This record gives sequence, C-alpha cells and structure tokens, in this order.
Amino acid sequence: MSSLHGCSCPNQTTLKLASIPTFSSPPFLFKTPTLSFHTSPLPRPVKALSSPAIVQTSTTKAAQDQGVKPQWKAAIDFKWIKDNKEAVVANLRNRNSDADLDLVLHLYDKTFTLQKEVERVRGERNAVASKMKGKLDPSERQRLIEEGKNLKEGLAALEEDLVDLNDKLQQEAQCIPNMTHPDVPIGGEDCSTIRKMVGNSPNFSFPVKDHLQLGKELDLFDFDAAAEVSGSKFYYLKNEAVLLEMALLNWTLSEVMKRGFTPLTTPEIVRSSVVEKCGFQPRANNTQIYSIDDSDQCLIGTAEIPVGGLHMDSILSDSLLPLKYVAFSHCFRTEAGAAGAATRGLYRVHQFSKVEMFIFCRPEESEHYHQELIKIEEDLFSSLGLHFKTLDMASADLGAPAYRKFDVEAWMPGLERFGEISSASNCTDYQSRRLGIRYRPASETQVSSAKKSKGNLAPPQFVHTLNATACAVPRMIICLLENYQQEDGSVLIPEPLRPFMGGLSVIARKSL
Repeated sequence: MSSLHGCSCPNQTTLKLASIPTFSSPPFLFKTPTLSFHTSPLPRPVKALSSPAIVQTSTTKAAQDQGVKPQWKAAIDFKWIKDNKEAVVANLRNRNSDADLDLVLHLYDKTFTLQKEVERVRGERNAVASKMKGKLDPSERQRLIEEGKNLKEGLAALEEDLVDLNDKLQQEAQCIPNMTHPDVPIGGEDCSTIRKMVGNSPNFSFPVKDHLQLGKELDLFDFDAAAEVSGSKFYYLKNEAVLLEMALLNWTLSEVMKRGFTPLTTPEIVRSSVVEKCGFQPRANNTQIYSIDDSDQCLIGTAEIPVGGLHMDSILSDSLLPLKYVAFSHCFRTEAGAAGAATRGLYRVHQFSKVEMFIFCRPEESEHYHQELIKIEEDLFSSLGLHFKTLDMASADLGAPAYRKFDVEAWMPGLERFGEISSASNCTDYQSRRLGIRYRPASETQVSSAKKSKGNLAPPQFVHTLNATACAVPRMIICLLENYQQEDGSVLIPEPLRPFMGGLSVIARKSL
C-alpha cells in the first residue's frame, strides 16, 4: 500500500450539509438479548521446549536495511511426498497447480546427501579434536591443528551451502498445495456439485430493484463521496444500513457463541510471514493482500490470518481441544483482476466487516467439525429466510491450504443469480505445519502415572485448522435488501434481527 502524502487545499469551497434524518429512539441505546460468555480465560498454550517447527534464521542489519525478510521453515514431510509422488502429481494436476514437484524432489535429494556429508565432516573434526586432548609430539599436534583448521573451513562452507539449499527447497516446497479430499469433484468451478438447496426465490409482483437503487432511494449508501475520499470500491453506510450492519454482527456473534465459540477481536495489521504461513501470497501478482511499504506487515484479508497465528509456535494441551473462536474484524482486499457486473455496489469492495469462525482440533476430528461449521452457516442463513445452495467446491477452485471447501451462494434478485456469501474450509495440517501449532495427545501413561516426566509424554502432533465465514456484511446487506424489498419501495427487516435494531421492522423512505 503506497505511503500517504500530506496536501493543502487552496481552492476550498463551502459545502452545504444534507439534513440527517432522526430516529424515534437513540440508535445506540438499543436493548439487545442477553449473551452468555465463557467464564474460563483464553487457554495459555505451552511453548515448545525443543526447536519449533517453524524457525526464523538470523538476519544481519545490512539485510534488514535492504528489506530482506527473515526466512521461515514449514515442517513439510518430504519423505511422505517422495514416497507418494504419484498421488502428489495427480493432486497438482487436479488443482492446476504450477508447483515444480520434480525440482522439489531433486533439491530434497541434494539436501539429504549434503546433510550426510556435513555430518561426516563434523564427525572427522570431532575425532581430530578428541585426539588433540592427549599427549602428542609437537609435529603430530601441528599436523592435527592444520587438519582441524582445514576441516573447520570445509565444514563452514558445507554448512553455508546446506543453508542455501534448504532455503531453495523450502521456497519451492511451500508452493505445493494441500492434498485433496477424495470426495472433492475434479475440475474447475463449473464442476462443483450442489450438496444442498434451501428455500425458494421470492416471487415479486412488481419490478425488482437491485441494492444500489434501493440504497439510493432509502438513503443507505454513498459511493460517490467514498470514491472522492478513498477511491473506487469504497462506500459509506448511512442511516438504517449502519444499524443493519451492527445488527448482523451482534446477532451472528450471539448465535455462534451459543454453540461454544469464544469471541475475539483481532489485529488487522499482521506480519507478512504470518500471512504466508496461512497459505496466502502477499506479494504475488494479482494478490488480494495489501502490503505496507517499507515494512514486513500487511492488512488482513480475513480474520482467519490473525486467529490462525494466535497459537503460533505452541504445543497445546490435548484437554484444550477443540479450540473454537468466532472473530470480528474489518477485512481489506485489493480485488485485483475483478471485473464485470457482479463487482458493482457492495458486492466486491476493498474494505468490509466480517465475522469468521475458526477451529483448532485433533486430526481425526476435522471432518466432523467441517460438517459442524457448514451446518452453523446453513442454520444462520435459513434463520434469515434466504434462498441458498451449498456447494462442494471442485479441486481447481480450492485455495492452497484447503483440503475441502464448501461454499454457500444465496439468491440475489437484483443480480438475477446466486452470489457467494460464505465458505467453510478444512485445511487439515497445512497451516499448522507452517505456523508451528501442535498438541500433545493424552496417553494412558500420562493419565496413570503419578509422577510425570519428559520420558512418558506422548510426542506432539500437528493440529488441524478449519475456518468458515459466519457473516460477510456487505453481501448479507445485498441479500436482505433485495430479497425483502416491498412494492412501496420499503424493505422488511427479518424477525431475528429486529431485537438488535431496537425493534425496527421496516426500512422506509425518508419523509421530505
């Protein structure tokens, strides 16, 4: 994101302010339903005592001055990839991935061979050092000193080559996407299959308006002023649209919390490395991520990123799992390459509010929680009376982290088609291997032993991560305005949202 520049405004003009409509009751004093919070504090993870799965190498001051980012390493199972090469090749083909598997395996073999050589030379150096501890003739000692010096120099060169080779291996291997669930349809987006269809599209006896026309007539948006202030694809919400956003957020949070999720607000600026570890490419061509110039930071495109990083480089207790979070954040996306009628108005914007669900769980439970997440989404959208379909997304439409992804598309009468309003992804251990998030399974030894020791602790395993959108505000506003529009130009508020809007049941035209 480009840096900001100050400017003066010599040609100032006097602006006449538009009148602001009043409401029958103070909008921020509304009484909302009582929410029950978990009384237990957020879990405190145990930091790994051994080397973490993700390591940052030291960076010299010169490198920092040149803007070189510190390296991080994902705990990729290269042996598994090599042993299952045919399955990985098919997976790359099904996902249309351009990852170079042959190069990865070539670099892995070279790294393995070089590691053995490093270990051999290190052993010779240690043997020479051991010999020098005893009584030796001066000539023999001098010979050993020279031999030790040569071995030390040779070892330093080999270790430097090994670091460079490991960096190249990591750079290439991190391009390999997650494996794919066997039930995922193979092909592009058109090959995605419908899992469920809910409700029916509304029948209107009058000409249907889209959300842009409704918003203009009901004085809910201002895109023109936002374009002057911020640029295209920004907006002001006004009047009841503001109340509708707050109602959607609070209602969604309250509903998801009832299902055992802990509420969070998150940082909205994160380190670029955390974005990468979650499977996004912040500095790639056509990236959706805004990067901050002269820093290693980015604006988040989804709360999935900061919530995923919440337990980074940690070993979690088995008793804490699953960890379920529901996070509110603003999201920022470049929408590079987006074009067409579906980008008009609120459908595709650079900044929006969103409620995101995120789960850390045991590997054997992730498919169960994936079904739970999509069920929560379907229940929420059904409660609002929307006509929608749930899709099992095809292999080529999966992001790199997703093992399987379900999308929800709702009917938008103004667009005269379905539009995506939500998704739910099972990322298995793809993100946790990059973020270094593990858990220590409970074992019979641990439970029965009165005196615990490091020797009887079960080895840590990587958790599975899942994420799902509970409410992306702009597209929900589109759905509600277009589906609940009335012949007189007003818009009804769905019953579940009315307590969160001070009892307001309809958005009507403003009186002149």
